Amino acid sequence: MKNKWFKLLCNKAELQLTGTLNGGQSFRWKKHPKHEDEWIGVFSNRVWILKQEDSCIFYQVFEKNTTVQNNSETVYNDILKNYFHLELNLAKYYKEWSKCDKYFKAAAEQFYGIRILKQDVVENIFSFICSSNNHITRISSMVEKLAKFYGEEICQVEGETYYSFPSVQALSDETVEETLKSNGFGYRSKYISKSAKLIVEQGGDEWINNLKNMPYHEAKKSLMTLTGIGAKVADCICLMSLGHLQAIPVDTHIYQIAKRLYMPKLPNNKTVTEKVYNDIGEHFRSIFGPLAGWAHTVLFCADLKKFQENDGDEEKKKPNKKLKTKR
Repeated sequence: MKNKWFKLLCNKAELQLTGTLNGGQSFRWKKHPKHEDEWIGVFSNRVWILKQEDSCIFYQVFEKNTTVQNNSETVYNDILKNYFHLELNLAKYYKEWSKCDKYFKAAAEQFYGIRILKQDVVENIFSFICSSNNHITRISSMVEKLAKFYGEEICQVEGETYYSFPSVQALSDETVEETLKSNGFGYRSKYISKSAKLIVEQGGDEWINNLKNMPYHEAKKSLMTLTGIGAKVADCICLMSLGHLQAIPVDTHIYQIAKRLYMPKLPNNKTVTEKVYNDIGEHFRSIFGPLAGWAHTVLFCADLKKFQENDGDEEKKKPNKKLKTKR
């Protein structure tokens, strides 16, 4: 299946595909199996292939039963700009954050162009329910199973079939829990089934739309009524799909960063208490301001061992030892 390559003007300082697509925000992107410099993924009910150059992103788009027209480039560019929050001048914020925090400045040298993705709310909710006590490879596998079992086929690209993420209605079916349990989802099977049913009972699409219009703390509270969603997952969803860029997802990894670099007087807890969670979030917001969740994501990416180990990538230099945390 051959499609035209389109072009979106965007330099690497504003968008780095590797750190953005491979940093645990979305689980539907992977390196192209035949072309190492390309990423292939699904969003907006389309299959996308992205390739980065110094001053632009080249991309292909595959849609269901639709021939991609040359005049579609403007439409697709708008979709990509929205998905990557390209309306925001990232270099400007990196400069501001580097001035107020030496650790961010060190991280920014390697992890430039890390952007928060603006994801579909439903996909974000159920993807992060899958993230409970899990790692990226397995979460990605689970999310693909959800799409294959309950989504709609979009198209085939080079022999592989791609599916859209399922609707809440599809995930609320009575058979979902048992099907997922038999396919390795474990206790998350019940979380997914019960959350989907609860959303449908509370209005389905209307509940989702109301969520999009809520202030940050109200949206977070509403998300935490769903089974399998605590404060950290709720903050991930607020940050990555609801536009609340001040949200700080705090897990044990971020707790370690905070204690080691920012808040040495934090208690030595094995688990993150509600008070510690809130204190860490407020501390980061006091440093980085209304986009603190974005700055926090850059620090998180900089500290991930998987990025540090790949020193052969020209986009990343040798790891900064000050930022290294044993996971």
